[in-house]
Amino acid sequence: MTLTSFGPANRIQRSAETHPLTWRLRDDGEAVWLDEYQAKNGYAAARKAFADMDQDAIVQTVKDAGLKGRGGAGFPTGVKWGLMPKDESINIRYLLCNADEMEPNTWKDRMLMEQLPHLLIEGMLISARALKTYRGYIFLRGEYTTAAKHLNRAVEEAKAAGLLGKNILGSGFDFELFVHTGAGRYICGEETALINSLEGRRANPRSKPPFPAAVGVWGKPTCVNNVETLCNVPAIIADGVDWYKSLARDGSEDMGTKLMGFSGKVKKPGLWELPFGVTGRELFEDYAGGMRDGYKLKAWQPGGAGTGFLLPEHLDAQMYAGGIAKVGTRMGTGLAMAVDDSVNMVSLLRNMEQFFARESCGFCTPCRDGLPWSVKLLMAIEQGRGQPGDIETLLGLVNFLGPGKTFCAHAPGAVEPLGSAIKYFRPEFEAGIAPASAAVPPLAKPIVVGA
Repeated sequence: MTLTSFGPANRIQRSAETHPLTWRLRDDGEAVWLDEYQAKNGYAAARKAFADMDQDAIVQTVKDAGLKGRGGAGFPTGVKWGLMPKDESINIRYLLCNADEMEPNTWKDRMLMEQLPHLLIEGMLISARALKTYRGYIFLRGEYTTAAKHLNRAVEEAKAAGLLGKNILGSGFDFELFVHTGAGRYICGEETALINSLEGRRANPRSKPPFPAAVGVWGKPTCVNNVETLCNVPAIIADGVDWYKSLARDGSEDMGTKLMGFSGKVKKPGLWELPFGVTGRELFEDYAGGMRDGYKLKAWQPGGAGTGFLLPEHLDAQMYAGGIAKVGTRMGTGLAMAVDDSVNMVSLLRNMEQFFARESCGFCTPCRDGLPWSVKLLMAIEQGRGQPGDIETLLGLVNFLGPGKTFCAHAPGAVEPLGSAIKYFRPEFEAGIAPASAAVPPLAKPIVVGA
């Protein structure tokens, strides 16, 4: 896996001042274990948090730094932490790390867990101190077998060093941490579905409110954060708010750095820690090296399969939530995918929607029935059997499955790329519509609601 620095590859080395997430990485790609991690200032932030800061100070520091969730939703982390109850009589609370990284085209958390497992543990330890949680779980994608092995070893190392367990660092604070591998469901990326699965239930999202901060794991207050989010915490505590904010480019409303990547038929697919506010063009040309010889960029997604497609002219957008929103989609996970000029967009969307339809939990009707309907229509169009009105039906599904119209955000994310693909590449969809003379007549007169 490629990892470079702020500047073009091989010009600037990673450093603690500029690359809080990745400066400790080994050049050979092997995991950084406890002795090496501590030699590279590991757990210094945790010692500072335990010795010099109370719980409220830690929460306020993270809030002031402007850290936002790195799993795709981008909710302010400090605000989320502040939702946890302050009632001292509630002595059972949980911290969950959402490591169920099943978004197609996303692998950033995997790198952190496989190569820097102690960074995640330190981030969770400081977060647990701030939230007064006595037990934590890393809910890990089941297919990440190497990450599971490395995390379990790191947990044992931390226990032996007195950094997990009872009376951590002589503070009187106890924190147990467990690695829990999931059964392989995309929907577990939704925090309440993750909680249900951890409890041994079917992975359906829960109704909110109540939110997990009030009623979470086994009915107790619970905070759920993404892997990359938690890995930002040690550097914020160690080096302060002003430094963390200074990492982002001018114009970015998001603070710090972000693991970003590019895949597809680019010359140098990879993953890089970059400041928020770099442009898509820098990411595509300076880091990924542009398209391979013989291919042209047709479209790109900025952050996983659940984000809308953009055109080459949108590459000058800044890579932060508001910058990508200006060109009509979401930042998502920040790992972009290049679509080359040999790809048929109908086939690509059919493949995507098949994945999302299969991964629906089936709880709400729009998602359970709407996504398979979109697959059926796309398959017909792909095979040249589309009927007049099919494209309009697909656009109707994009609307009916949009934000606020389903039980969780699974369906809105699933149809966002579909709507953008039709918007920018409608002729490719129209090419799959059969001539009117070959159209199959409807079996019955359509029912018009309100007629």
